[in-house]
Amino acid sequence: MRVFTILPLRHWREAAPAAQSAEAAGFDAVMSVELRHDPFTPLALAALATETVELTPSVAIAFPRSPTVMAHTAWDLHANSNGRFVLGLGSQVKGHNERRYGIAWTPPAPRLRDYVLALRALWRCWETGERLNFESPHYKLTLMTPAFAPEPTGLPMIPVTIAAVGDAMLRVAGQVADGVRLHPLCSRRYLEEICMPQMLEGMRRGGRSRERFDIHGGGFVCTGPDQQTVAAEMNKTRERIGFYGSTRTYSPILELHGLGDLGLKLHRMSVSNQWDKMGDEISDDVVRIFAACGTYDELPGAIAERFGGAADSVDIHFPPNAPPGLVRELVTDIKRIPHVFQGFQTNQ
Repeated sequence: MRVFTILPLRHWREAAPAAQSAEAAGFDAVMSVELRHDPFTPLALAALATETVELTPSVAIAFPRSPTVMAHTAWDLHANSNGRFVLGLGSQVKGHNERRYGIAWTPPAPRLRDYVLALRALWRCWETGERLNFESPHYKLTLMTPAFAPEPTGLPMIPVTIAAVGDAMLRVAGQVADGVRLHPLCSRRYLEEICMPQMLEGMRRGGRSRERFDIHGGGFVCTGPDQQTVAAEMNKTRERIGFYGSTRTYSPILELHGLGDLGLKLHRMSVSNQWDKMGDEISDDVVRIFAACGTYDELPGAIAERFGGAADSVDIHFPPNAPPGLVRELVTDIKRIPHVFQGFQTNQ
């Protein structure tokens, strides 16, 4: 199994040393998230400080950025990391697009499909000199003069993975993307029974291979040197499950496990601004539906049970005081868990 870890985002000076440590520990990728801070700058700093580790936002929000703006950012990160950048994209939900970004909302799955295809049209134009002539229901790109076209890189095309929860987006991921970033609020059952059939149908439509498609997550990992630390990590995860569960977009995941009433209650709590009390509604049993939980000694087995044979990659965030040698051993053990993904193939 491939193992990712997150970069520090707030203080840029921490990004390069953290990426170097992750590379030395054997992590396959370092990732950023688009929450309070920009997801791309720490990856740029990490790119200059490392040689082999993959670099990816998981995920950057697509629609507030035009495809051309996103294409330039991804191109420069890919070129300056010698081909180690993977663009992780997400649509975000309607409320955030309209009320946080000020972006008009349209059905996200067909729009993100067009977005990914537009990116690839831009990249082909820049790499091969092919005339830019992309037209779709959502984007029309027909102008690219030499002054605005970056130099060819000689590298494979940038892999694109997308965040997906619902059926339509899961099919889009399988059809046009190189991988999927499943939401943390995703159980093994939801992955196997709901996500996988839709992604495989998308791959069938797009003529794509499962072996070249990276399934990342979804779910949480709660670990530490002892049970007390694991319990503390479970408490943090409890709060995140409560937060995510309050969003009606994720109701089907809860309903699959007979937790529909919990979702309704969490949504009512969000409307009344009771964010700090949501975690109290999440039992240990619910946490374990969505998380691999165990001490360091138990961790490889817990991840194999929770993710093995279903996902190809998982992200783990060890505490800063975790001994580097122990982290290397754990990452090595987790990487032994078999997975289907055999590497991106982006020059088809």
